[in-house]
Amino acid sequence: MRLPFRTALSAVGRRGSRGLRVTSAATVALVSAALLTAIPPARVVPSGPVPDTARHRLAELVTADGFPAALAAVRGRDGRTGQLTAGVQDLRRGTPVPADGQVRAGSNTKTFTAVVVLQLAGEGRVRLDAPVEDYLPRPVRGRGIDGRRVTVRQVLQHTSGLPDYVDELDDYFTIRNRSYTPKDLLALALARPARFAPGTRWEYSNTNYLLAGLLIEHVTGRSATDEITRRVVDRAGLRHTYFPAPGERTIRGAHPRGYHASKAGTPLRDLTDFDPSYAWTAGQLVTTPSDLNRFFTALLGGRLLGPGLLHQMRATVPAPGTWPGARYGLGLVSTPLSCGGLAWGHGGDIPGYETRGGVTADGRAVTVAVTAMPTVLPAADRAAAHVLAFVDRALCPARGARSG
Repeated sequence: MRLPFRTALSAVGRRGSRGLRVTSAATVALVSAALLTAIPPARVVPSGPVPDTARHRLAELVTADGFPAALAAVRGRDGRTGQLTAGVQDLRRGTPVPADGQVRAGSNTKTFTAVVVLQLAGEGRVRLDAPVEDYLPRPVRGRGIDGRRVTVRQVLQHTSGLPDYVDELDDYFTIRNRSYTPKDLLALALARPARFAPGTRWEYSNTNYLLAGLLIEHVTGRSATDEITRRVVDRAGLRHTYFPAPGERTIRGAHPRGYHASKAGTPLRDLTDFDPSYAWTAGQLVTTPSDLNRFFTALLGGRLLGPGLLHQMRATVPAPGTWPGARYGLGLVSTPLSCGGLAWGHGGDIPGYETRGGVTADGRAVTVAVTAMPTVLPAADRAAAHVLAFVDRALCPARGARSG
């Protein structure tokens, strides 16, 4: 779930679930090698604004970088969307990738959660600069941790200094069927010392968005996932986005399989099906590339927050350790484009999937999903950079060739 950050869980994703029947590592390695020698070319599905370079770059994410599959949605200024796919849905069967298939959204979930907290602020039920503990059901205390000294704003902006509970989780393959409650996750976080004094620096921590989810429940008296669905998913018209139900390990709609490895460079194993409860309001959503474009377009277009709250959400600080030029607002990331201006979005990493994308001021949008986190590939840094480059080139189609 690590997000663009620390790739491991960007969206809160860090381990998996048990129970999935997996072929042997040797078999997967042989099948993967065979398929990658003849990856289907990127194909454009419905009509829409898809630059020629985008097709080539999507295919290269598979043929050059080693992702089993890549799928993207590209939206033009006129609102028309084109769909792209490359690679295979299933490494064992070699089946085609479903256009605009469902994927685990990882840390993109954080933006949905932040929107609800900001809506509550707009309703006068939460103050952004008040202690987060004022809105939680129990004290948050630990070694160097005092919820009375951490503000809601610092939680949403990752300047709280709270340790990341994900660091306490075991290998994904060993916990794939394990269910976690928010209380379990908070206990994992509080077992670690604070990273720094609140407000003194920026560091990504999924624990922040665990607290944001608990805040939503305490203030509204309703399930955080139900509130996010009602206030954001339904309002933005996202028909293929949902929170998995308790114990739900599969993905409901058409989707590419997701792959993971215990160590970088070792054979990829299918980790599509697992219990995502450890991700909760930091990274549990399932969605599609088009729905992510629709969500961020609605958000930046003022359909989910008023101008004042959106302005606060877009007030950013440097986000070291993510990607070049990235700055973090309140659950929202800005990235400079090679053609000028900014792309606004978030991104997410969770075992089996990575998503990156952005929306521009003039209405362009792109989301790309790949079916493994770059960190598990042999050339991890290069693969991660090429996913980001796809987003930039899709939004800046006139720019030059892919960099290395």
